[in-house]
Amino acid sequence: MELIFTKNFGEMKYNPADVFTFPKGLPGYPDDNKFLLVEMEDTRQTFFWLQSIDDGELCFPMMDVYKAIPDYDPQVDPEELAELGEIQGVSLAVYNIAVIPDDLSQTRVNLRAPVILNLDTRMGKQIVCANEEYLVRHYIMEQLKAATEANLC
Repeated sequence: MELIFTKNFGEMKYNPADVFTFPKGLPGYPDDNKFLLVEMEDTRQTFFWLQSIDDGELCFPMMDVYKAIPDYDPQVDPEELAELGEIQGVSLAVYNIAVIPDDLSQTRVNLRAPVILNLDTRMGKQIVCANEEYLVRHYIMEQLKAATEANLC
């Protein structure tokens, strides 16, 4: 186990095998290449943190938008996906960077540029998709609420 100090979690132990490598970093953060995906408590595997290993201050809220938009289908360039290594079966996970303000009803996600993780190779990349209908600021809470209520019935 390794140890890092983070702004959000304080001292945090992690297994190096759990780290995702982003060879080019994320847009605006080219020098941050190593990240952990950390589940947010009590969110039913819907919200996560993408915590930088390179900079304990850098952490992005992420969402599994399939919980609210099951037909979300980002069209990405196969050459960009190839940078993540060999893709087998269900080895890809797709998340979206979120903004979670104090007023949770205003929570929004970037549908236009999903973060794609190859669970086998532990490689990651944020890729701008070709779907013009997907917005950078998509307000998600009404859809998440409807999906949650539908699952409870």
